[in-house]
Amino acid sequence: NTYGPNMDQNDGRVVSNFIVQALKGKDITIYGQGAQTRSFQYVDDLIDGMTRMMATTKTVGPLNIGNPNEFSIAELANTILQLIPNSKSKIVFAPLPEDDPRQRQPDISKARELLGWNPSVELKEGLKKTIAYFESVIT
Repeated sequence: NTYGPNMDQNDGRVVSNFIVQALKGKDITIYGQGAQTRSFQYVDDLIDGMTRMMATTKTVGPLNIGNPNEFSIAELANTILQLIPNSKSKIVFAPLPEDDPRQRQPDISKARELLGWNPSVELKEGLKKTIAYFESVIT
């Protein structure tokens, strides 16, 4: 779940969906009770990890470059609403699809060990930058 400025506002990813809905004052739809967790990675961290992987002289094989910090979908929605305090959006709940995973958390131990890489952008910091971008492009 990589996110950041320059995302398409209609790409269907949860971060962009929630931000755009909040900025437009539309309801934010959470499937289930929002307890399922996801890991969100700011685009700069992804680029840093990929650059390190391409620059290494080590044979590293496949690596997971993600952010292992987990947040529930409900936490994400509430954080976005806190960061957009003038939003008129409400959180609404819909049935959870059967195939919706309960947890997604990457194991980045190989990237840490072989590349000395860790994501550095915290969720709120990245969301602030992403919200600022969407505020500048939403009409």
